[in-house]
Amino acid sequence: QRDKVIMRTFNRLLLTGLIALAPMAATAADSAPGGDPEVTIRTEGDKTIQEYRQNGFLYAIKVTPKGAPPYFLVRADGTDANFIRSDQPDMLIPSWKIFEWK
Repeated sequence: QRDKVIMRTFNRLLLTGLIALAPMAATAADSAPGGDPEVTIRTEGDKTIQEYRQNGFLYAIKVTPKGAPPYFLVRADGTDANFIRSDQPDMLIPSWKIFEWK
C-alpha cells in the first residue's frame, strides 16, 4: 500500500515537472539559431538585389538583372566583404584601397 502511494506521488511530481518545463523548451526552440535567413530586397536601376543575412551576418547576395539570369555573390573567404560570383569562382571582383590611415 505504501509503495503505491510513493509511486503515485512520484508520477505526479514527474508529470508536474514535465508540464512546467514544456513552455521553456518551446521558447528555446523559437530562439534557436539557424532557421530561415533574413532576406532584404531592394532595387538598384534595372537590378533587383536580395541580401541574405543569418544573425545579422551578410553571407550572400542574389542579383537579378532585368532580362538576364540571376547570379549570386558570396563571400570570398567567409569574413571580409570581398564577394565573388558563385557561378564563376575564379573571377575576382575588383577592390582597391583608395585611402588608408595608420
